[in-house]
Amino acid sequence: MGAARVQVFTDLSEVPDGFGPSAVTIGNFDGVHRGHQAVLRRLVRLAQGDERAAVAVTFDPHPAAVHRPGSAPELLTGLHDRLDLLAATGLDAVLVISYSLEFAAQSPEEFVTRYLTGALGARSVVVGHDVRFGQDNVGTLATMVELGGEHGFEVVAIDDVGECLAESPGARQRWSSSAARALLAEGDVAQAADVLGRPHRLRGTVVHGDARGRELGFPTANLGAIAGMVPADGVYAGWLRRPVLAAREPQHPDARLPAAISIGTNPTFDGVERRVEAYVLDRTDLDLYDEEVVLELVEHLRPTLRFDGIDPLVRQMHDDVARAREILRPGGGR
Repeated sequence: MGAARVQVFTDLSEVPDGFGPSAVTIGNFDGVHRGHQAVLRRLVRLAQGDERAAVAVTFDPHPAAVHRPGSAPELLTGLHDRLDLLAATGLDAVLVISYSLEFAAQSPEEFVTRYLTGALGARSVVVGHDVRFGQDNVGTLATMVELGGEHGFEVVAIDDVGECLAESPGARQRWSSSAARALLAEGDVAQAADVLGRPHRLRGTVVHGDARGRELGFPTANLGAIAGMVPADGVYAGWLRRPVLAAREPQHPDARLPAAISIGTNPTFDGVERRVEAYVLDRTDLDLYDEEVVLELVEHLRPTLRFDGIDPLVRQMHDDVARAREILRPGGGR
């Protein structure tokens, strides 16, 4: 986890008896972008000033996946990375609520008394002005304030926090998960990083591919099932992180490696399956099979292209690697 002291509860039964007093905020926190981070830092400061535990309540799966599975947004991060990113903000605990239609049927007061005051001992609740909770989202900020008066907690209402530059000069947009998704869908991982406050991550286990990259002199790590929104097809400069190695030996030089990352179907070879694969720059000695890795996407290099044969493809791959090396070089700021 990003912060060793954070406690993660995935069920109310895991919350210790007498937990609290606490300061609590509630949200999906998909991507834990810079707006989320600002809210969470404010929560932590509030909790520390009042000598309370700082707690985030979040949901898995995303409520939209339960209420409208056919049109739910693609999640920026899987639960593992969301918890890592939440922990890094300085929280004391995270409660992950298993979201279901049964959970959604609770009244606003049932939610407050069961989760916030009953389990977490909430004395402060930090929410946005547009908060909605309880069955059919009937609970509003006014509802929360009323329940706070009845059940002994203060409500701290916050405005939308932060902005990021939009494409048109002078125009601005909120830091938001939807803004990050739109940028990733265009392959603009650099601008998405401005919204997220970090490079976008993809997490997956390395599986066997068709070994074509090795035959061409660029052995790649192919990711299987991937947690995190996969951006537009193309070639990217980024980093390959090895969490298990980093946990065992944080200073190991192979815990974080520069990489050229390809996303697409390999049209030169008439591929049909969309793949994510990473070539660790200038390394042919790594055995990453069955290892969980995290890819951090730093900059888009080019779109996916179909080449007229292997020779022009290999020439382009050498150029991709050279550009990735320059972007990721020590002192390059990436």
